[in-house]
Amino acid sequence: MSSNLPMLLFLIPFVVGVAIPTVTVKRRALCPIIALGTVSVMVLLAIANLHVVQTKGPIEYALGGWGAPIGIAWLDDSLAAVVILAICMAALLSLIYGQVTVSSEHKKSMQYYTLILILLSGLVGIVFAADLFNVFVFLEVAALTGYALVGAGGGKASLYAFRYLLLGSFGATLYLLGLGHLYVATGTLNMADLAVRIPEILTSTAVVSGLIYIFLGLSIKMALIPLHSWLPDAYVNAPSAVSPLLASTVTKVALVAWVRIEYSLIAPNVEVGHVPVLVVLEELGVLAALIGGALALIQTDLKRMFAYGGVSHIGLILIGVSLGNTTGFTGGMFYLINDMFMQAALFMIAGILLHYHGARTLDDIRDTARFSPWLTGSLVVAAIAMVGLPPTGGFFGKWNIILGALEAQHYVAAFAVLGSTLLTLAYFLKIFASWFFQPQAGDTAAVELSGASRISLGIISITMIALGLSSDSVFQLLLATVNSGGV
Repeated sequence: MSSNLPMLLFLIPFVVGVAIPTVTVKRRALCPIIALGTVSVMVLLAIANLHVVQTKGPIEYALGGWGAPIGIAWLDDSLAAVVILAICMAALLSLIYGQVTVSSEHKKSMQYYTLILILLSGLVGIVFAADLFNVFVFLEVAALTGYALVGAGGGKASLYAFRYLLLGSFGATLYLLGLGHLYVATGTLNMADLAVRIPEILTSTAVVSGLIYIFLGLSIKMALIPLHSWLPDAYVNAPSAVSPLLASTVTKVALVAWVRIEYSLIAPNVEVGHVPVLVVLEELGVLAALIGGALALIQTDLKRMFAYGGVSHIGLILIGVSLGNTTGFTGGMFYLINDMFMQAALFMIAGILLHYHGARTLDDIRDTARFSPWLTGSLVVAAIAMVGLPPTGGFFGKWNIILGALEAQHYVAAFAVLGSTLLTLAYFLKIFASWFFQPQAGDTAAVELSGASRISLGIISITMIALGLSSDSVFQLLLATVNSGGV
């Protein structure tokens, strides 16, 4: 049973998602109940999977019993187990929150919940996949459902979903082109097999071109500056019920896919075509962290501000995993896990503000005098985590990235983390200036949030703090991945 957990985590949302239209054709009110039940089961399976990986070590799963490189291989190690659990928890909280903000049309929509569950199965597949072609397949499963979910809002959302589709398809084309180059050069797409064959031919034009195409394709998927233009408009105009799920998972999982490829195929300090790969990636991370933070600072629309904040954090994570030492790597991956919950929390807050108060911009917040203490408390916790203050997990992630930069003597990277932190602090001060210092306070009565809103905001706030308090345990899991050769 334990060895089949990766397959169960993939199949359960996929099978239920496909079955929902048939099962609920006459009782559509069952759609949200089935979706919540399915994701709850996924959370329990993800916890069990993490326990198995902790006690028994990594699980190498061969689909259909065919071993690599002929068969389809999955790798379930500590990194995969932790990321999968974070995805499932973020999805569950997003679904609970979504019961409040989802439109009445979508609340009983079979297609809506089918798309969410198939999106989750695609994300699970990306994390587990141990060969490059299946990473591509699952990336497209997740991407196609993501396009549809963004466009579900109608109006402008359809336009930006189409733009997202065009750019995402271009990224997929680049990734597939990279696969072709690597297959021609090596005769395999299995990561473990490639790790053996590639070091001898790193100067090959086909290998260099293939890796560049793959990185560019994934850069679009992860919204790495300057290939990020699809993200702000897509997340701002997407239905408020799905924005937390998309913001917390899609770009992060694409980055996890690149981390797997980067560390499986390119050893630290290795040059590809006389180019120091990790150094270049680190510099791209520096630019993304600072530019994303600056763009967030000049926004007045809350969702757009949070979207650019997420773009900045992709840069921070890329800095951490590109420093070439375990301190930076574990700091970057730990920050990625924390950022899933931070982004989900921020888009939940923005969605609740829009739903209850009609507030979308900083000026709208200023005109709305009083808020629920649940909303205020969650925003404060999320701000503390985003800025990177103890006891939240955001602090420990940033701290280790900075330590890794100092260990590698990459002082520009350390400065970028600090600079991005100051920019994050600046745009949260703008929010709080509108939040707490409104003129004519008291004119608008506080709104009592629904039980689903309070549950989702409360649990996600506790999670951001709990990750900080349990940071040592999570770091040990991430180190286990490094030591086992998973990255």
